[in-house]
Parts: sequence; structure tokens; C-alpha cells
Amino acid sequence: MAITNLQRKTMTNFKAEARYRTEHAERPILLETAESIDLLVDALLNGPDDHNLAQLHSLNRPLLPAYGDPDHELLVGVDSVLGFGALAWMDADGNQVTLGSGEGLAQAEMYFIMGHRREFPEKSSVPLDLIRQAVKEFLLSGGKRPTCVEWQKLEYW
Repeated sequence: MAITNLQRKTMTNFKAEARYRTEHAERPILLETAESIDLLVDALLNGPDDHNLAQLHSLNRPLLPAYGDPDHELLVGVDSVLGFGALAWMDADGNQVTLGSGEGLAQAEMYFIMGHRREFPEKSSVPLDLIRQAVKEFLLSGGKRPTCVEWQKLEYW
């Protein structure tokens, strides 16, 4: 799904928050454009190895009434050495991760958010250009699970 100039202009109606460094726990990064997503992915690629995973929540989706928490979560992990990444999606329907072709890493992959380890299952790696495309789709759709990648359901997370 290529982002056109018209879509770039309308993306400002959609917003998401990203957290990947300790200081973002209280002050998340605001994502509003395709360019801001590219900057996020670049920051993950070029940052410390223990900060290569981001947690995203759309601001266009309703909050859960009981606690006021988001009803979804998209995790975005990147590996600057291999040139691949992985996504995890969580909502009321369950937990899913990207299903890769096995080109990247066939074994379990480790990513780190704010210094905390998160393991992704084997065959969850997809090329970085697909990671960028999926996160842009997440933003442009108002926080829906991206359809440009294949997903695999998880029995545990």
C-alpha cells in the first residue's frame, strides 16, 4: 500500500502514540504522518540495541471503559543487522505476530523495549520495507490491524 501525496495530507487526522525509550513512558512520541513513521523506524534502527522495539497505540480508537486503557497494541521491532523486523498485534480477538517467509531469521528473535526483552516466535521476521508499510497502514486506517502483512495467531504471549 503506497502512501500518496493526498494520503499524506489526510494522515494528519490520524494520530498514534509511540513508546520505546524510558522517557517515552510519560511522554510518548506523537505519530501523525508517513514521515513521522519513517523517523520512528530509523530511530529504532539507529538507536541502542536495547531499544529496538516500540509500542504503538492509535489515538483514533476508543479506550476501554473500565480502566481507560487502549483496546489494542501494535509492537514494532527492527533488527538493523539483519535488515528485518517483526510486528505483534494485540486486541480483544487475541494476540498475533507477523508471519515471515523464513528469509530473515528462522529462529526466535529478541527485541527490547525500554531495555526489557520481548521474544518473538520463529518465522515472524519480515523485510523492513514491509514493516514501514504496515505501520503507515496502521496509522492511516485509524488503528486497525495492518492487512499488508500475514499474521500468525499465538497460543501464548
